[in-house]
Amino acid sequence: MDKALRGAKAHKRGHLAEYVALIHLMLKGYRILGFRLKMPQGEIDILAQKGTRLHLVEVKQRRSHEEAFETVSTIQQERLWQAGLALLEKKPRLRKLDLVIDLYTIAPGQWPRHQINAFEKIERF
Repeated sequence: MDKALRGAKAHKRGHLAEYVALIHLMLKGYRILGFRLKMPQGEIDILAQKGTRLHLVEVKQRRSHEEAFETVSTIQQERLWQAGLALLEKKPRLRKLDLVIDLYTIAPGQWPRHQINAFEKIERF
């Protein structure tokens, strides 16, 4: 299989994983505020609120949950934080919420995993 075809299939699987995460989060009581938000710092897969937290949800599909977690580099984590902070600058009404980055992972043959505050940092404003 050529590289372009593999890339297209991976892109399609990634979008499907985002829809699975979106539906699952809604069923868990999250209020979806945004989906595939393009920011200069990077894309926010899902922006959701539950209680007093604003969740930036990064969605990854890999062969295992551990592999998915490992693919989120510290550089990507920092880009997500910067995207979240930039979003708060643009949307002052969200500043009352605590900002966290969640990781939603999907692996074949396993239940999806939603790790709240996956990188153990909370921004308060």
